[in-house]
Amino acid sequence: MEPIVETTLGRVRGTASGGISLFKGIPYAAPPFGELRFAAPAPAQPWDGVRDALEFGPTAPKPPFAPPLDRLLRDPSIPGEGILNLNVWTPDLEAALPVMVWIHGGAFVNGSSAVPVYDGSAFARDGVVFVSINYRLGAEGFLYLDGAPANRGLLDQVAALRWVRENIAAFGGNPDLVTIAGESAGAMSVTSLLAMPDAEGLFRRAIAQSGAGHAAMSLGTAKRIAAALAESLGIEPTRDGFADIDPDDLVVAQESLSRRILAEPDPQEWGEVAADSMAFEPCVDGTVLPGRPIDRIVAGAASDIDLLIGTNADEYSLFLVPGGVDIGIDEDVLRMMLGAYGLEVETALAAYRASRPDAVPGELLSAVLGDWMFLIPALRIAEARTVQLLSTYVYRFEWPSSLFDGRLGATHALELGFTFDNLAAEGGELLTGPHPPQVLADDMHRAWVSFVSTGGPGWSPYGESRTVMCFGPESGQLEDPGADVRVLWEGIR
Repeated sequence: MEPIVETTLGRVRGTASGGISLFKGIPYAAPPFGELRFAAPAPAQPWDGVRDALEFGPTAPKPPFAPPLDRLLRDPSIPGEGILNLNVWTPDLEAALPVMVWIHGGAFVNGSSAVPVYDGSAFARDGVVFVSINYRLGAEGFLYLDGAPANRGLLDQVAALRWVRENIAAFGGNPDLVTIAGESAGAMSVTSLLAMPDAEGLFRRAIAQSGAGHAAMSLGTAKRIAAALAESLGIEPTRDGFADIDPDDLVVAQESLSRRILAEPDPQEWGEVAADSMAFEPCVDGTVLPGRPIDRIVAGAASDIDLLIGTNADEYSLFLVPGGVDIGIDEDVLRMMLGAYGLEVETALAAYRASRPDAVPGELLSAVLGDWMFLIPALRIAEARTVQLLSTYVYRFEWPSSLFDGRLGATHALELGFTFDNLAAEGGELLTGPHPPQVLADDMHRAWVSFVSTGGPGWSPYGESRTVMCFGPESGQLEDPGADVRVLWEGIR
């Protein structure tokens, strides 16, 4: 029998299989085009009768992943203007179960809720109502424009959370037990939501996988990005100036600008974006995002939220290994980059070599960049919350992929198939290689379900001892793993 649920906008019809009901492509806001383009998310229009929620909804305008990542990461594109939609997996329409809302990654320019590994069936099987959302990407969602609200992609996420607050009880979820979760740009979105006044009261817990609170550009940088993109199109950097640019043409222009910044990463011209290469990340506009998430969290934001946060051991290999960039790194380049990131070269080189005794220069550079981009920002949030005596749990994913002769290691996004207990997802083997260990997926997924359900994942919180749960070939708790490398970044990052 096809399940039907009454929402605040109308009835939706889903599918049922194996004890799980699934509803796809439900609109949570109006299509952000036409007069609503570059506007804050507007209410979706109600409908009469029963609306089919049987297929994933349209995805935000976006480019394909650039080679060689396009061979490793699945990123479906579905046409249509109703891109502000979400999906719900639930095991019991009559219950009041904990809820997990998933925010996809993709550097704020790629990704969608239709990525195969994001299937929420295992969470629903284990008693969690799972929701995944789409939001505006790239210039549509994050370009700063005069006459338009800033951080529209984050405002979309807040609108989705409000929909959950108002509707999830009808799907068997408890609106007072909502966990927001995401990976990469999704995790950066999670930490942004922790810092946003508009998001207060909409969730109880948060999970940030491989993304934290440093990824937010200043208003000055955001204006320079907008001016450069407008100049490339021959228009003014205003909402009216961009209104007549076809969304697909805008995607092409934003990609061209991103390549330009990557080729010439001048901090004088591009500010924070020169280092993290994300030209369309959130900006500190003073209203939607009053400050950098890390600074807001240090100041006490989200003090009522339980947090699970962590990173992978070899995050940056995804961006260096598949194209062979790591092989071209020699000792001179490694030393230059250590200095460029503010480290004392000889001290840092000795510490990183001691932490990875068999590593060649390309692997050491990957470790440095991964620590700067992912690990240290995550630890800064954990440290701040420890001082405030807040419930915070830290993990580290260490299981290595066998691909590229093992050079990929525990790379960025590799943990997703394990936390979702979805190792068989289409395309998953493109990152894991053959025969990833199901027992590790059992352990990680169980921990995530436990955190969503109870606020505790099953290991000690991060405190003065800096306890970290390491998931890998031999999983277990460690106290302050990698301390010799961690201390290098004090006062720098």
